[in-house]
Amino acid sequence: MAYVATRGGEKAIDQAERLFRQDLGTIDAARVASIQQSMPYLVDRVMGEASLYSEELAALALAQTGGELSEAVLVLRAWRTTQPRLAVAAPVRQDDLLTQRRISAAFKDIPGGQILGPTLDYSHRLLATDVLEGKPYTPPAVEAAATPAPARQPSLADWQRQQGLVAPATEPTIAPDDIPDLTREPLLFPASRAHRLQSLARAETGGVLALGYAAMRGYGNAHPTVNELRLAEAEVVVRHPNGTPFSAGRVRVSQAEVTSKEKGGYLELGFAATFGWNEVKVIAAATLDLNSAEAPVGSPVHEEFYLYHTEPVEASGFCIHFKLPHYVTFQSVLDAMRDAKAKAASAQPAPEAATERQTEPAE
Repeated sequence: MAYVATRGGEKAIDQAERLFRQDLGTIDAARVASIQQSMPYLVDRVMGEASLYSEELAALALAQTGGELSEAVLVLRAWRTTQPRLAVAAPVRQDDLLTQRRISAAFKDIPGGQILGPTLDYSHRLLATDVLEGKPYTPPAVEAAATPAPARQPSLADWQRQQGLVAPATEPTIAPDDIPDLTREPLLFPASRAHRLQSLARAETGGVLALGYAAMRGYGNAHPTVNELRLAEAEVVVRHPNGTPFSAGRVRVSQAEVTSKEKGGYLELGFAATFGWNEVKVIAAATLDLNSAEAPVGSPVHEEFYLYHTEPVEASGFCIHFKLPHYVTFQSVLDAMRDAKAKAASAQPAPEAATERQTEPAE
């Protein structure tokens, strides 16, 4: 594909960017803080797709791009590539998560109990139009529970293993420092599960939802039941140069396990996790993980298809690049059309001369 460099219009290009920036107005720390506070789930989505956990920087990316998600993710990923890697954190285990929401659609009574946590699942979707009339909406205060649920909850899958419902767990064969890193090496097929889960963790939410839905609707052999869904905070434990492990802080994480079938006498589990709280993404991604082994090549839910086509920066970049000048290639298409028309016209026989009718003048 041939391109033409955009040149000679530097002033126009500069003014175009100024128009964009002018529409957004002044960006200051207060504006960034307001986005961070008022739109935490949007901030979570940007952090997850950019594979960089920083609420402040994600809010800044949203402010700087006017809330255009693909641009915000691109800006944050670009910044991420400039930063050094200081350490590899210790593995995060389910039992250690500080859980705020934990539900199961597979079992009513689970060890630790169901924890609804923050959700709109059972609420009416009503627009608070009174706000536009000058009546602020203040949510009612949360009542303190008589006996709060423990922050740390046991793994439901471990309980199922004890019941003989899920295959026994195997210890990881890869040391934490040797886990493949999708940000530093290419995605190859067939993909390892580590690569698959990394790719899904930073995949575009809408794309994962569309293809996960496709897997549920007939393109895959999946009708998932949510085995366990968690919204939690995870301690980031790293090792000090002197050898002492310490917590560098906490990050919000989502994770989902889904099941729909058995294999070898055990329930199969699909799994997904990501930065931030994003339930629909991890449920759809876990469904794709569960379906990967059986989806035929060429299916929209085969791993090569969905891992390539849910990569947000590559997908949006390829789509958006068609706005750039393609004068040479388009002119070649027009030249081919004109040439074909000219050849078709020259191949047709010349029309015979029309015979004039001799008519007698009327008397």
